[in-house]
Order: sequence, then structure tokens, then C-alpha cells
Amino acid sequence: MLPTVRRSTAARPPYPRRRPCARHEVAASRSHAPRPPRGRGAHGWTQAELLVAMAIGAMLLTLALPHYRTWLAAYELRNAAEQLAAGMAVARSEAIKRGHRVNLCKSVDRRRCADSGSWDGGWVLYADLNVDGRVDDDEPLLRSDGPVRPGIRVVANRPLDDYVSYTSLGHARLLDGALQMGSFRVCRAGQAAWKVVLANSGRVRLERTGEPCA
Repeated sequence: MLPTVRRSTAARPPYPRRRPCARHEVAASRSHAPRPPRGRGAHGWTQAELLVAMAIGAMLLTLALPHYRTWLAAYELRNAAEQLAAGMAVARSEAIKRGHRVNLCKSVDRRRCADSGSWDGGWVLYADLNVDGRVDDDEPLLRSDGPVRPGIRVVANRPLDDYVSYTSLGHARLLDGALQMGSFRVCRAGQAAWKVVLANSGRVRLERTGEPCA
């Protein structure tokens, strides 16, 4: 006779609830997601709103452009004056450091001194060992700058028309030993002129004048 198998009467643990697959969850979330109103783009702009925004931007750009051009012209003018003043300050410093003449002269090719013309084309700074006012082959060329931006004019009065020369003491002197002092006028049409002033001590300063440039 076979043994009797008794079944346990204890309550079985409930089976875990089966989760829906990921595909069903994505579909359900999409079905409940809010839809954008008709007639609007992905970011909530209609075509009419975009056109209005573009028109306002174009109008603001049109109003700001003349002011930007005026600011840029004034910035370039001051930068030209500062560049010339910096070149003169370097020439004075190099003359004191080297113990002999250092000149700054107007130049067209940024290698030799120009015998004519203005300072618009640029200038060179060199050690004038034989004090002849020219860049010789054996004389070191220390720096060259320019030309200035189009429309800018750099005009010197007579003592500074061709060159600025510093002695080993840092004094500005002509090649014949006479005192050298004067000013450059840096100008551009529609702007107030700047002056680069060379004092009798050899020092340089910038002055903004109220003189309009023709």
C-alpha cells in the first residue's frame, strides 16, 4: 500500500505582479504626453512671430550700426596716436640704455627713412651711431610701425617734420644739437584731433583736442 502524501495547507506567497514591457510603457507615456498647440513650431514660435522678431532685430541693427562705426573710427584714431607716442617713448628709453643717439623717422618701406611725404606711411626706430640721420647697414633697426589705418593723417610741425632724435641723456635734440620740441596732429574726418606733444625734457604726452578734422 502506497504512503499517503499530505499537501501543505499553508498559504502560498503571492506571485510578483508582472511588469509591462518597456515598449508598452513608452507607448503609454506618449499617449498621455501633452501635445503642442496647432500652428506652433517645436519651440513654440509661429511663423508670424518669427517674422516680427526678425524685423525688430533688423531695425535695432540698423540703428546701432552708425554708432558702432563712429566708435570704431574714434578707437582707431586714438590707437594711432598712442602707437606714435609709444614709439617715441621707446626711442628715448633705448637712447638712455645704449648711451648714444636713437632716432625715430618717417618711413615708407619700414626699413629706411623717407626724405619726403608724411608720417602716415609709418616710421622706423634705429640707433644712429654716426649721427647722420639715416639708417646705415651697420646700424641696428630697433622697431618699425605703421602704416596707420586708411583715412588717418599724421602731420608734424616743422621741428618734427622728418625725425625725432634722442641723446644718451634722454633729451630730444636736432642733429645739429639744437633743442627739438613740437607736436604731431593725428586726425581723421569727422573726429576730434589728437596731439602727440614732445616736451623740451624729451617726454611725450597725448592731448585730445576739440579741433574737428576736416
